[in-house]
Amino acid sequence: MTKKGNRISQALQILKALGMPAEQINDRTAICILALLDLPTNKNWNQSSNPVLGIRGILDFARTKMDVNYAENTRESIRKYSVKQLVEAGILLFNPDEPGRAVNSSKNCYQVDNTALELFRQYGSSAWRAALGNYLTKRPSLAKSFAMQRELSRLEVKIKDGKKIKLSPGEHSKLIIAIIEEFAERFIPGGELVYVGDTGAKWGYFDEALLKSLGIIVSSHGKMPDVVIYFRDKNWLILVEAVASSGPVDGIRHIELSSLFKDCSAGLVFVTAFPNRGEQLRKFVSVVAWETEVWCASDPTHLIHFNGSRFLGPH
Repeated sequence: MTKKGNRISQALQILKALGMPAEQINDRTAICILALLDLPTNKNWNQSSNPVLGIRGILDFARTKMDVNYAENTRESIRKYSVKQLVEAGILLFNPDEPGRAVNSSKNCYQVDNTALELFRQYGSSAWRAALGNYLTKRPSLAKSFAMQRELSRLEVKIKDGKKIKLSPGEHSKLIIAIIEEFAERFIPGGELVYVGDTGAKWGYFDEALLKSLGIIVSSHGKMPDVVIYFRDKNWLILVEAVASSGPVDGIRHIELSSLFKDCSAGLVFVTAFPNRGEQLRKFVSVVAWETEVWCASDPTHLIHFNGSRFLGPH
């Protein structure tokens, strides 16, 4: 066996010893661990360190240190089927530099927890078995603690009847909260929240029965706008796209949403929400669809009407 193959085999033995699920005991997950320990074959286990790396850094380590050239389209598999489980097990920290970073941010990064690092440094020594037993005794509480930290970083927003939901941290969720608490309060008084998307869970909130009563049955949440609000007084359904990371209601999105809600018994109102009148608005203003509305969280009392003869309302 080559040195690189032997090093991967050692990492696999550790994954087994840590009780990781069978689906994660593979070369891909082993290389993730080695990358996050900065442990190429010219270092011993007691020289392990814990640099902060993103998926790009893991791919670079695999290519340059282990001669494994993962294709770019494997990034999501590495994140979803290797790194995510290591985070859940408390072995890795997620965004240790900024715990509140959005789950879909391009800056997301990972780091081996210090307690796990001390364990890895013992591999191959006479102290390994005792260190492993001690770590496994503590790990459930460590994993629970990390889960609590992640939960505390989530953002809370009130919905109907005083109930609350929590959204993944990040600018996108902050804008969604502003849509619910600022835009809706001012322009849709008494509006009933139908749907809220979340970058982490996707279905942050969904009143399926209310949407069904308006003639809409949704089969794919991926096509839903970020926020949907029903204005019963006027029988309007307000469809809001939050532009924090994606695009506005442009011509193509207008067609998509019109098709998705074509059987709706309420009039459709299309709104694009921006954090402010800065760079993103300037970037997208030329493609915002006509007969739609624009709202900026920085100027919550005003709307920008992309229409001719009417203001807020269905067309």
